[in-house]
Amino acid sequence: MQDYFNTENGSVEQNAKVVIFAFIIMAIFAVYVLRLFSLQVIEGAQYRKQSQTISSQVKTIDAQRGEIFDRNASMPMVINTDSFAVDLIPAEIPAGHYDSVTSRLAVFLGISKNEIDRKIEPSLRRSYTAVEVRSNVTFNTISNIAENITDLPGVSWRSKPVRNYVETGSISHVVGYVGDITKEEVKVMYNITDKDKRRVYTNKSIIGKTGVEKQYDLLLQGRQGRESRTVDVRGHILSDTPIVEPPQMGKNLVLTIDMRIQELAEKALGERVGAAVVLRPSNGEVLAMVSYPFYDQNLFNDDNASAQYNKLATSPNKPLLNRAVNAAYPPASTFKIIMSTAMLAEKAFSSAKDIDCSGRVDYGNRIFHCHQKWGHGKLNMKEALAQSCDVYYWIVGRDFLGVDKISSYAKEFGFGESLDIDLPAQQSGFVPTAPWKERRFHQKWLGGDTMNMSIGQGYTLVTPLHIANMVAMVANEGKIYRPHLLKEVRDPATNDVIEEVKPQILHESNIDESVWREVQNAMRYTITDGTPAFPLNNKVVQIAGKTGTAEVGSLDHWHSWMACYAPFNAPVEEQVVVVVLVEAANEWEWWAPYATNIIFQGIFANQSYEEAVQALPANVRDVIRSRKHTGVRQE
Repeated sequence: MQDYFNTENGSVEQNAKVVIFAFIIMAIFAVYVLRLFSLQVIEGAQYRKQSQTISSQVKTIDAQRGEIFDRNASMPMVINTDSFAVDLIPAEIPAGHYDSVTSRLAVFLGISKNEIDRKIEPSLRRSYTAVEVRSNVTFNTISNIAENITDLPGVSWRSKPVRNYVETGSISHVVGYVGDITKEEVKVMYNITDKDKRRVYTNKSIIGKTGVEKQYDLLLQGRQGRESRTVDVRGHILSDTPIVEPPQMGKNLVLTIDMRIQELAEKALGERVGAAVVLRPSNGEVLAMVSYPFYDQNLFNDDNASAQYNKLATSPNKPLLNRAVNAAYPPASTFKIIMSTAMLAEKAFSSAKDIDCSGRVDYGNRIFHCHQKWGHGKLNMKEALAQSCDVYYWIVGRDFLGVDKISSYAKEFGFGESLDIDLPAQQSGFVPTAPWKERRFHQKWLGGDTMNMSIGQGYTLVTPLHIANMVAMVANEGKIYRPHLLKEVRDPATNDVIEEVKPQILHESNIDESVWREVQNAMRYTITDGTPAFPLNNKVVQIAGKTGTAEVGSLDHWHSWMACYAPFNAPVEEQVVVVVLVEAANEWEWWAPYATNIIFQGIFANQSYEEAVQALPANVRDVIRSRKHTGVRQE
């Protein structure tokens, strides 16, 4: 009996265990069913979207940058040339085969394996991010790689247009150049988006580095396209037809530059360290901007672009420097235009009254010598400006105007301030004041400082563009327009004008019209009867202007200025301003006035440099042709 009950109890316990185990199995099964229902029904859409994202392979298609034209918009100065870039995804190379694959690839690309290793550091060897190994690759090289692609896992290529600068020479400083975006630039530009909230810049972007290329990079960039395919987890393509979003070319830019005038001014300046600016005073359009020495932007398309840049950057003559806007100089006697305007506007000294120039002024413990050793004799304002008499302006500045008024009028003409030209970098120049000197040097402003300032020496600094705006203000009788290089933005497909740049007044003076007329007449008299009468002898156009000679360091080192506008007495809409600066780095030959005359002759007679020189009066032409100096002094 006892055995029976033991047997029965054992069966009950065993059945209970079976029931419990079955319940656990059913519970687990129920959990799985619920989870499967959740994945397929409740969260199905989310995971299908995620699955599509994971299995979608997207490649970017580079957009072509917009082209750049001169004001005539007939032929582009900057275009794009078809080329390719080769990329490598390190993680797609089978383990243990990195060295063999990169060695083969280096042979096809004509570079050393070390160059590839420098771009793909050991920390990146397992990365799925594509690394650009080489750009500017020819179609033949791509064909060879394609034929051997089975031996080159992880290697791909893409179209990468190369910037081709058709017009080189002095226009290089205006147009600028492009280059690969740096890591630092990516950090700064990462959050810049287009109208559709898509990022404009990636770690593979080509961006403008200087000039118009940099200033208007967002307009020139265009919009990258995309090519997407469905792939499995191993990267095998599952769809034959890709989904393609085509790239959009960047906007085309039409500049205010006239390449005929640009070439004319470039040749007129010649191989002399300096700058030339041609400006329309009626609207601020820059017709020409020359800086010498210059460089060829196409150098930066080579694989050794970094070495080319370092060579230019360390050159003692600074060919990367745009001297028209980024270098500052003493204005010298061109500043006497401002002095004359201030004297007349303030009624500080009668323009008809004479000052006797004996060739020197004794002041304090110093003797100030006029450039005319024996003196000019008695001169009124018009005569003093024409002969560039230092004694006249020393006395007017020291005894009748003073530093505060001189500084105020200099700023009235835009000195000491950015001219807001549409370039990424520019000098503001400098206008000194008495408080500034006390703060800077802990010294009081003296009468001798005022005398130096009155003839454009001392602490005052300007760019050639500042001088051009100064002349424009006289020609325009009190208005300065913002100088600008962009004329129009055009659609690359239709050539329709999308945006036209309107003139913007930078400053408008309340100086009386009669003052401007008297200064204009004095500037015309300077050309006909003053120091530049011979070099600026011109039968085609009447010129008004002022010379300037700034001492640099010692008596045999001088900057040579010529600041003019023409035609005199014509409506301002027909006038142009020409400013030429020849640095003291050159052998002294007083070239600025001759270069200015050539530029005016070429502009108003519609002539090339050679034709303009030939058309000038014979005595002027002979002097121009006798100048043997065409380059920088070799020390």
